Amino acid sequence: MRRFLSLSLIVATLAQGQVVIPFWHTAGPPGNTVLEEAIKSFNESQRTYRIEARYVGDYREAGVKLLAALRSGGAPVLFHGELSFLPRLAQEGVALALNPYLQNLPKDLYPEMMRTTQVRGQTYGLPLGLSVPVLYYNKDAFRARGLKPPRTWAEVEEAASRLTSRTSKGLVISTDIWSFNALVMSLGGSLVRDGLPAFTSKEVVEALEMLYRMVQKGHAQARNLAEAQFAVADFLRTKAFMGIGPTTALPVVLSQTSLPFGVGLAPLPRREGGAVPLSGAALAVLKGASPEQARGAVAFWLHFLEPKRQAEWVRTTWYLPLRKEAERELADFLKDPERQAVFAQAEVGRPWSQDPELVVWYSYLEEALERSLKQGVKPQMALEEAQRKAMGVERR
Repeated sequence: MRRFLSLSLIVATLAQGQVVIPFWHTAGPPGNTVLEEAIKSFNESQRTYRIEARYVGDYREAGVKLLAALRSGGAPVLFHGELSFLPRLAQEGVALALNPYLQNLPKDLYPEMMRTTQVRGQTYGLPLGLSVPVLYYNKDAFRARGLKPPRTWAEVEEAASRLTSRTSKGLVISTDIWSFNALVMSLGGSLVRDGLPAFTSKEVVEALEMLYRMVQKGHAQARNLAEAQFAVADFLRTKAFMGIGPTTALPVVLSQTSLPFGVGLAPLPRREGGAVPLSGAALAVLKGASPEQARGAVAFWLHFLEPKRQAEWVRTTWYLPLRKEAERELADFLKDPERQAVFAQAEVGRPWSQDPELVVWYSYLEEALERSLKQGVKPQMALEEAQRKAMGVERR
């Protein structure tokens, strides 16, 4: 009994001396198992820091909870949030600049991926999971109609036409900003230019006109944010035969159900000079954190980036590898030609959401997308209204 009490006292004393780092994360199945293992092994591998983790829902739920906690005083030290949220946290002084803690990083980190967490030249986050968009398609339906995976947007329109029937649409599209931005970037455009909204720029108008055309012809089904679950269901129930989603979407679906048809993966069609968005989530160290807690957060991130763990994270979630060493561990995973082609889009991946105002502006754009694709308002008119509203927002 005395030995047990002595051991308990030693453990308690060690715990008291540790730097505790409360951590809110958004990793649901299947990636949660890899993240939880990383937290456990990090805590067991050293005695200086201790990560105390809590799952707080998806990106939007976590953002709402964090804002409430910042007002009430219960925010964590370390927050795992969506990339487009990070610039706003930086602008408000909520996220700490991490440059002083990022010395001697692994040399094989991909620079473009590290740029996703920079705001005006300073690093405010640590990329945890980055993805690229995919054109998902029903292999059985394509085979039955003699179709090949589309390589251009004109071919997407043609395939949508040939796949459409009385009961099914060729394509399901979402009116959320991520999906629309992927299309705009693939055409060589941007939603923001010189720090201002560019909702009426040539490529933005062209992108919406293409979607509008397919919807008006009855070849595509538009779903708004509130109907996001129906967009997935449309594809799974063969009510639509193509859809755009991140690389991470398929593993989530397959962790919950089996599919009665083959799912094909194709790179997003891209015009010469076009790009694809690097999207996903990052770790942010929040105001009030001590220098020791910031160092501990970076130490945990580096632990998470160990090549074998990174490779397991990629296999489980289909996020992109952040390190070249991890990619070497993934030779078997990337043997699949479709998967290899989709992951190769990282070479043309670019950050897309680094302007703090975009978080405010995108509500106006999503409203315009819904008005055009769900209510039939002409694209130019809907986008001009979104531009006026966005330009009316006072910049900070």
